[in-house]
Amino acid sequence: MSAETTAPDPGNWLEYNRANWDERVPIHVDGTFYDLAGFVAGRETLEAFELAEVGDVHGKSLLHLQSHIGTETLGWARHGAVVTGLDFSGAAMEAAAALADRIGVAGSRWVTSNVYDAAEALGGEQFDVVYTGKGALCWLPDIERWARVAASTVKPGGFLYVSEFHPFGNTLDDESGRTVAYDYFDRSPQVWDEPGTYADFEAPTEKNVSVEFSHGIGEIVSSLIGAGLRLEFLHEFDMTLFQRFRALERRDGVYRLPEGTPRVPLMFSLRAAKPE
Repeated sequence: MSAETTAPDPGNWLEYNRANWDERVPIHVDGTFYDLAGFVAGRETLEAFELAEVGDVHGKSLLHLQSHIGTETLGWARHGAVVTGLDFSGAAMEAAAALADRIGVAGSRWVTSNVYDAAEALGGEQFDVVYTGKGALCWLPDIERWARVAASTVKPGGFLYVSEFHPFGNTLDDESGRTVAYDYFDRSPQVWDEPGTYADFEAPTEKNVSVEFSHGIGEIVSSLIGAGLRLEFLHEFDMTLFQRFRALERRDGVYRLPEGTPRVPLMFSLRAAKPE
């Protein structure tokens, strides 16, 4: 547990979350979860469905919002995109820049900024593709503001692509992953005070407070439409990328419920275009 003497204030979410992620950057860089040695050697960091749904990015400008240490951002660079990563952790941006140097990606850019300040931090620049997700939206309290900022970074004729864990998963019990145990419509901030990281549960850490937020599919889609984007598709998947529930089994490189049991949505993706 942390040294907090009073209950953490969810209103300080940015301070808590940034300190939490800053401390975990070296753990993620040095650990096996992100497997940077494998990435340097050529390991793919993007899912097959992402590559298919985004399409050819060769020569296109791509912005990755909340890019962490850059493994997915640089995955797009390996597929030909000219990439910019943006994250509120300066330590993460330093690690991403070092990783870009290791794999010989020239021209990548790394911007330290809270995602809500992205438009200003980028000087109003717009991109052909804006990519985000896989555990990004849960750190943001205001989804409508996020949508407006994200939309402002998309070029006319370009699109925003979101690949994310399905919010319905937040309702399910930790054991079976099929029983509804929590309220889907509860939007109360969730304050956690836990050591370690999803990449290493046993890692010794001190900045252990974090604040997460829940957003429903309807809210996410409606916020993007309200920001002036045109929804091209919304896809749902019966698999996820980590052992979110104890009952999940690893098959074909992803995690699924046991064969023969009813399936539930565990991930989703969407693409929303900006009219020319």
